[in-house]
Amino acid sequence: MPADFSDLSRLERAKYFTANLFLRALIGLIGVIPYRWRIPTMGWLVSRVFGPLAGFDRRVRENLQLTCPDLPEEEVKRLCRAVADNAGRTVIELYAGQDFIDRAQAAAISGPGLAALEQARAEGKPVLLMTGHFGNYDAARAKLISLGHKMGALYRRMANPYFNAHYVRTISAIGTPMFEQGRRGMVEMVRHLKKGGIIAIVGDLHVQEGVPLSFFGQPAITSTVPAELAVKQKAVLIPVYAIRKPNGLDFEIVMHEPIPHGDPVAMTQQINDGLEALVRSHMDQWFWIHRRWKS
Repeated sequence: MPADFSDLSRLERAKYFTANLFLRALIGLIGVIPYRWRIPTMGWLVSRVFGPLAGFDRRVRENLQLTCPDLPEEEVKRLCRAVADNAGRTVIELYAGQDFIDRAQAAAISGPGLAALEQARAEGKPVLLMTGHFGNYDAARAKLISLGHKMGALYRRMANPYFNAHYVRTISAIGTPMFEQGRRGMVEMVRHLKKGGIIAIVGDLHVQEGVPLSFFGQPAITSTVPAELAVKQKAVLIPVYAIRKPNGLDFEIVMHEPIPHGDPVAMTQQINDGLEALVRSHMDQWFWIHRRWKS
């Protein structure tokens, strides 16, 4: 649960403050390296140094053992490094400012969802874009904003309240409005949709109030709220993902077919299935470090 200042003891505040100083200093230090070297440098540091210390390898192994128990050991080892590398690149890209935005805006974009998005804009219909912790999901947001789509995004507050303030300012630089997950953010998001707006939601996290749906053949608690909201607000629901290209710096944006309105559970399962198929084609680009499958 994200921390609130009012709930923290002095010791907890000191720990969060110290961690924030370290992270800010690391980001600032890495930031002096030219972009084309900065991104792989951060990827290497997370995959070889910080990731193993933080328990990323253990988490990746546990998730793969649950969902892909037949993977050869060499592939598991490769994914432990590659998944953390992608996570490190994603983090530092968010703090790269215009350099990252330029890369995202230059990305090729394809898929049937693009025409559906353009049609919705022409007709003044609201749109819900569903994405996941894959590649760098903010690259898709930056690309679509560059095409003239004014879009908001729902985000989850960081556990560290000191770092959260800096994080929100950073992701807001890509585009606004930003809506914090929670009751107030939901109200603001619905207002945005009712005006014919576009919202981007990352939907592949464990949500306590969700329902058990299949993801990689295992029950994963998933929120059906986005699908329910799409049906209620008559919004077009389109999955969109940013695939990191082999050079590790550029992206390809793919917009899937819109999800037909119907039972929200079935709609959400269809989103899960589409993401799973994409992940199976790019196993190293999904955040296997997340606790996606909680008992």
